Amino acid sequence: MTRLGSSQEVSKSCQRVEAYGCVDELNSAVGFVRALLNEKPESLAPLDLQTVMADLDMLQNRLLTLGGDLATRLSDRWDGMPLINAAHTRELEVRLDQYNSELPPLEEFILPTGTAVVSALHLARTICRRTEREVIRLQENEDIGPAVIPFLNRLSDFLFVLARWISRKSDCIETAWRR
Repeated sequence: MTRLGSSQEVSKSCQRVEAYGCVDELNSAVGFVRALLNEKPESLAPLDLQTVMADLDMLQNRLLTLGGDLATRLSDRWDGMPLINAAHTRELEVRLDQYNSELPPLEEFILPTGTAVVSALHLARTICRRTEREVIRLQENEDIGPAVIPFLNRLSDFLFVLARWISRKSDCIETAWRR
C-alpha cells in the first residue's frame, strides 16, 4: 500500500500510482541527461549548454509538479496547489519551436542513437510516450487535470527535437532507418 497526495491509502498497483510512478521515472531519465551533460558537454558552445541545462532544469521542476498533480485526485486538491496548466505546455512549445527552427526537416525516420546524451534523450522520450499511455489509461477511469495529457504529448516531441538539436550541434550524423 501507498498514499496519494490526499493521504488516502491505495494499492501500489493502482493506475494512479502507475501513472505518477512513470512521471518519476521520466524525471530521473531527464536528470540522467543533465548528469551526462555535466560530465561531457557534447561540444556544445557554453551558451548552448547553458540554455539546454536551463530547459532540462525547467522540465524536471514541471515533472515534479506533474507527479503531484497526478498523485492527487481532483476532489482532493487545495487552493494554491501547484498543477500543470496550459501555460506550461505553451512554454514547452515555444522552446520546441526555437530548437526546431535550427534543424533541417526530417525526410525519413532516424534511429534513436548517437552520442550518450542524444541516446539518453531518446530513452527519456520513449519513457515519456509510455507515461502518456499510462496517464490515458488513468483518465479512462478517473478525472485528471485537463493540461496533463497535452503537456506529456508536447514533452515527448520536445525531447525528440532536443535530441536532434544536440546531435546537430555536436556534429553527430543522424542515422537514417535502412528499410
